[in-house]
Order: sequence, then structure tokens, then C-alpha cells
Amino acid sequence: IHHGGDFTSYQNFAFPFNVSYSDYDLPSDEDDNVTKTRTYFAARIVIGVALAGIMLVCGIGNFIFIAALARYKKLRNLTNLLIANLAVSDFIVAIVCCPFEMDYYVVRQLSWEHGHVLCASVNYLRTVSLYVSTNALLAIAVDRYLAIVHPLKPRMNYQTATFLIVVVWIVSLIVAIPSAYFATETVLFMIKNQKKIFCGQIWPVDQQIYYKSYFLFIFGIEFVGPVFTMTLCYARISRELWFKTVPGYQTEQIRKRLRCRRKTVLVLMCILTAYVVCWAPFYGFTIVRDFFPTVFVKEKHYLTAFYIVECIAMSNSMINTMCFVTVKNSTMKYFKKIMLLRWRSTYHGSKSSVDMDIRTSAMPVTEEVDCIRLK
Repeated sequence: IHHGGDFTSYQNFAFPFNVSYSDYDLPSDEDDNVTKTRTYFAARIVIGVALAGIMLVCGIGNFIFIAALARYKKLRNLTNLLIANLAVSDFIVAIVCCPFEMDYYVVRQLSWEHGHVLCASVNYLRTVSLYVSTNALLAIAVDRYLAIVHPLKPRMNYQTATFLIVVVWIVSLIVAIPSAYFATETVLFMIKNQKKIFCGQIWPVDQQIYYKSYFLFIFGIEFVGPVFTMTLCYARISRELWFKTVPGYQTEQIRKRLRCRRKTVLVLMCILTAYVVCWAPFYGFTIVRDFFPTVFVKEKHYLTAFYIVECIAMSNSMINTMCFVTVKNSTMKYFKKIMLLRWRSTYHGSKSSVDMDIRTSAMPVTEEVDCIRLK
């Protein structure tokens, strides 16, 4: 890879995949500067609101969830451990990646001023977070499938869940390596002695076939495969919960358990739908851009559209946080207890006996959690 301004030596750019420099005209003067158009001004507002929302919702919401989970053993059931992967990955993006992206997209208007190391690191962490979130959603769907469709078969224990979580992170860290290896910064264009420095993946022309193979591999294992598997799981679960007659007399406890499971599955199906709605345009845009580049030839606002699509995709983390962390659970209740107990310990010099009771009460490993709730 060359790090100069010879754009003809590059094939593609933009995170997390690429687009050919020849697919659009580089601006030659102030009038051609895409960042000065009304379209990009509107895009800055959309991108800024999206990134600010991610930082606030994912940063605060996931911090509360992680703090409560770390503080109280009672919350550490299998479902919450799987959700914790989403929380950790989204929290990293919110506090590490989004501030730099806000500076890049909104403040400096497509100009990176933080060096190559941070450019590669931000690209890498964001890609890892996407893969961890996708795999965590898949693991939750499979866990619900086994619990509801095959209740008599052995459930995952904590050792298996921990091993699965470790595998998810290791695979995500390895698969995302190209996003860091090919990340670079280079002068995109100059306007009145002002440099616009691009930060993102740049694959050499002679490695185009490798890039396309890598993208199709990622598209298959991190989008098509998980979405197809989750759809099958929830379809089978829906058939079990809504269309199958339960033999025998149904007690109030059984009916309550069924209602609880149905609500949980509806929430999970909404999360799956939101994931597809947010990420399908991104993958679709990337496919058209990289495999049918003539569609975007001479399109001045193509980059602006891509950045908006990208931010919509990233905003999926807000939906995950709101559904898993702040909806249908008691995370805030436990977080308030943490704050209250800290205040009491500050002024009274001792811990509450209620705190000790909660800390020492652990949920049995074999207990089944049917609802997404932290009680």
C-alpha cells in the first residue's frame, strides 16, 4: 500500500469495506467540495444526532448494565451473560470510537487528524464490535430455541456459556484483522491549502480479488448466516408458543410462564427485525458499490449517502441497548441500590445488610430464565 496522493494506485476506500477512487470525481476547487453542499450539511446533522445518541444511550445504558452485573451475583444468569457481550461491545464503540467519528464526520468534515495508529484502532474496534454483537444475538436466539423447543435436553451451563463467549470474541478479533491491517490515512484532496485526510481501509489494486472474497466471506458468516439461523429459530419458537396445543390442564402458573415467554420472543423478534432493517441497507450499498461500481459513476453525493447509511447501521446498537438494558428489566433498580449504598457507606461508614444479602444470593446454575428481565 502506498501512503501518498497517487489515487490511481488504490482500489476502494471507506469503512469497513471499500470504494474505488475512480468511481467519483475528486473535487478540484471550492465549488466542487462535497462538504460545502447542502446535502452534506444535512448529512452532518443526521450523522451528528446518530453519533450523539449512540454515545449517550449506549454509553450510559450499557455502563449501568455492566456495573449492575458486576456488582450483584443474582443477575449473572445465562441470558444476561450473553447480553453482556452486546453491552461490552456497544459500550466500547460508544466511548472509544464515536468521539473520534464525531470529530471526523461532523467537526472536521471528513478530515482525520489523529494519526495512523488511532485510525487503524478505531476501524478495528468498530468492526470487532459489529461481529461480537451479531454473534451474541445469534447465541441468544439459539439459547432460547433450546430452552423452549427442546426443554428436556440439557441446557448450556456456565462453563459452556463462558467458553462460547470466549470463542465469539476470539473469532471476532481474528476476522476483523484486515480492517486494521488495511486501514490507513491519506490526503483525499486539498482545497485552498487545506488538506482533507481520509481514514479507512485501502486495498491495493492487485488484491481486488482477495478483498471481494473477504467481503463475501464476511457477508455470509456475519450477516446472511446469522440472520437465516435466527429467523429459523424464532419461526420454530413461534410455532411452539402460539400454534401448538398444550395438553392437560393449564394452571395459572403455566399460563403466566407462557405469556412471559411470548413477550420475550416478541422482543427478540423485534431486535432481529431492527438488525436487518439497519444493516441490510449497509451491506446492500456495499455490494452495489464494490461489485457494480458503474451505478455510482459521477454521483457527487455518493459518499454522503454512504456515511448516512453507515450511521443508520451503527444506530442498531441503540436499539439493542434500549431493548436489552432499559426495557423489561430491573437494571435501574439495582443501579440505584449501588448508588444508595455508596452514599450510605460514605456518610455512615458501613455497608447495608441488604447489600450483603443481595451480594451473597446467587441464582442456581440450573434455574431457567424465560424472560429478559434482571430480577
